[in-house]
Amino acid sequence: MSSQLFDAIDYLEKEKGIDKDILMEALEAALISAYKKNFKSASNVRVDIDEESASLKVFSRKTVVEEVENNLEEISLEEAREIDPNYEADDIIEVEVTPKDFGRIAAQAAKQVVTQRVREAERGVIFSEYADREEDVMTGIISRKDTRFVYVNLGKIEAKLAESEQMPTEEYYVHDRLKVFVTKVENSSKGPQIYISRSHPGLLKRLFEMEVPEIYDGTVEIKSVAREAGDRSKMSVHAEDPEIDAVGSCVGQRGQRIQVVVDELKGEKIDVVEWSDDPVVYVSNALSPSKVIDVLVDEEDKATTVIVPDYQLSLAIGKRGQNARLAAKLTGWKIDIKSESEAREEGLLTDDSDTFDSDTFDDDAYSDNEEDLFE
Repeated sequence: MSSQLFDAIDYLEKEKGIDKDILMEALEAALISAYKKNFKSASNVRVDIDEESASLKVFSRKTVVEEVENNLEEISLEEAREIDPNYEADDIIEVEVTPKDFGRIAAQAAKQVVTQRVREAERGVIFSEYADREEDVMTGIISRKDTRFVYVNLGKIEAKLAESEQMPTEEYYVHDRLKVFVTKVENSSKGPQIYISRSHPGLLKRLFEMEVPEIYDGTVEIKSVAREAGDRSKMSVHAEDPEIDAVGSCVGQRGQRIQVVVDELKGEKIDVVEWSDDPVVYVSNALSPSKVIDVLVDEEDKATTVIVPDYQLSLAIGKRGQNARLAAKLTGWKIDIKSESEAREEGLLTDDSDTFDSDTFDDDAYSDNEEDLFE
């Protein structure tokens, strides 16, 4: 057996990170297979590999019996005791059966099997490396495109960006660098497969975690995200410490922090609002930048009726109902928006009604472009 084979195994362990024991097991299995195939043997054999001398020996494992019925698998007690007088019936004895030209045949036969096992081991290494990156953000370079996927090189593997996970407002070009959200990592028959997204709400969340230290260290918590990728998103945040401005932390001085995220998402509008366990306050905040006169809550159906000034109705609803739709997704409450005059006509609002001034909550919400909400 050539010493070059062992040198190659050492190289694979160092350069590819593949455990040497796995490779040696693969080599042993390949040599056993080669012996059985080339020498028409069905017996139980073991291959002893001596790495120092770069040699190998093949041993046939035989059962000691009183009377031999199968020469390939059995050896007589008399013959066994000639080797060692301590052998008894039913013992297992190993007899060397190494053919003279086995080294050449074994090397040739083992090459293909070892290559296959090496490929499998490499896949395992890659899978274990990326399995922990699920629901994380990674940076890659677009390597190619077809009608179904944009393929993004993440280093040791290509990830698939499906059409449904792409931002409709974004163009993708080969060699472009972009951040992606890892939605799934699986080990298939074709090897590790990584699926990524640019439209997932998790991407927005992770980008803020990367940009806002208060989110990363847990001082500020992202409670919910509602996203219509490429167009507009809403995110609710909360800090247990009342001295900390959760919304302000996300926005940053002069909007610097949120602008980094907006730029990464190619201009996607982002509203950051203060979370509250009070649905009246939370729904009011979620409809930012619209002013709210009153919020009527139906706990049983988890529904709300929101009353806004007449001149704010279009702003509250948003383009094609987007502002109201995102607010409902963000809060988990159904939202029915009515103008002040309509509410008075239906008797939902009177001059004696207890209302609150939503200006109180203006400092707890941020919208980077209010004008775009108008129809």
